[in-house]
Amino acid sequence: MSRRATTRTLLDEGDGSVVRRTTLSNGLRIVTEHVPGVHSVAVGAWVGVGSRDETPAQLGAAHFLEHLLFKGTGRRSAWEISSAIESVGGDMNAFTTKEYTCYYARVRDRDMPLAIDVVCDLVSEGALTSADIESERGVILEEIAMSEDDASDGVHDLVMSAHFGATPLGRPILGTIESIEALSPRGIRGFYRGRYAPESMVIAVAGNVEHDRVVRAVRRSLPRFVEAPDREPLPPLRGRRPRRTGSTPVRVQHRSIEQVNLVLAHTGVSRHDERRYPLAVMNAALGGGMSSRLFQSIREQRGLAYSVYSFSTHFDDTGMVGMYAGCLPAKIDDVVSIGRDVILEVAENGLSEEELLRGRGQVTGQMVLGQEDTGARMSRIGKSELLYGEIPAVDDVLSRIDAVTLDDVQSVARDLLTHAPTLAVIGPVDEDRISSLAAGM
Repeated sequence: MSRRATTRTLLDEGDGSVVRRTTLSNGLRIVTEHVPGVHSVAVGAWVGVGSRDETPAQLGAAHFLEHLLFKGTGRRSAWEISSAIESVGGDMNAFTTKEYTCYYARVRDRDMPLAIDVVCDLVSEGALTSADIESERGVILEEIAMSEDDASDGVHDLVMSAHFGATPLGRPILGTIESIEALSPRGIRGFYRGRYAPESMVIAVAGNVEHDRVVRAVRRSLPRFVEAPDREPLPPLRGRRPRRTGSTPVRVQHRSIEQVNLVLAHTGVSRHDERRYPLAVMNAALGGGMSSRLFQSIREQRGLAYSVYSFSTHFDDTGMVGMYAGCLPAKIDDVVSIGRDVILEVAENGLSEEELLRGRGQVTGQMVLGQEDTGARMSRIGKSELLYGEIPAVDDVLSRIDAVTLDDVQSVARDLLTHAPTLAVIGPVDEDRISSLAAGM
């Protein structure tokens, strides 16, 4: 027996914004946020599939598919997809992550039905012709080559590989040259049919919108999703966690470039872990801006690097936290040593009261400023619904961050940062030197 469509008001904010959700009988969720005083609309189709949901034989399929769906549908050519949005002054794009894919467009409010129709057509009616697959295969190979030329980006793929090993999290989102060349049209089409199902999708719309009008537009634009699917949804794939040996995992790629690009990383927390709030504050104080400890210690006081920052990434069941720096080869020993000392100092002694206040202010301020844009609001409700199944009020999240204490930060820092880190390096250095450097950590 199929489910009946249900609609709920999730949030009714004091500023006039209202968030509502309709779940159709086939499991497709439609979430909207009415934003008063704006004349734009952002539309996003969030699909619960990313590179973690690929088998080894499918490596790169999720990102490949993201490209292919822009090549044409049963109703529109590639040119008609792009021109439909651009002709009304809008913009459109997509991105693939480890755990989800998003297709989005932003237009004037009067053009909302068009944006919904194009985005929904894109994700539900992909043509995936053999000619398009072969054409886009070459484009993706070029993208992989371009990514490999950017060592500051590639070192993050390298540290994921070193840290998570032979698991889906350790594999690159783009795939490899070998895996992209090996993907068959049949395999890509099967991946599309199996993973792009209504129960694994969220359509999110934010701006000057009326919820019921959005729901009607989505129903019209998703013809193959009208009926409930007569099958069980495919479960997401989740790879095993790496077994840590207690030593520092090291990965080095020698390249004849000017700078060394390095990442020191630790296992972080999942997106469901309550410690993500103190971790966000710690990350801001550690390396989130020019006033942070890492920036001041490595760049301002010693001039050892131009770019240095910390990061925190969350996945469904784990995470990563660490630091990045780009420096001249002669300075790598000092950068790693000082960076490691700064990280351990936070783990052992925590933050100062001033750093805590600054970190909380940075996180909350960035969140509030981000809500000034309809695209950011669409992303918040779409991503929250897809990953959490709920959309917390902004004020509730701000309160959680403002409640973070010095003890909370030191506790999470001690839990995460005192273990041997993973070290990944790309640049004009040899592996023996980096292994020797890692042995001292």
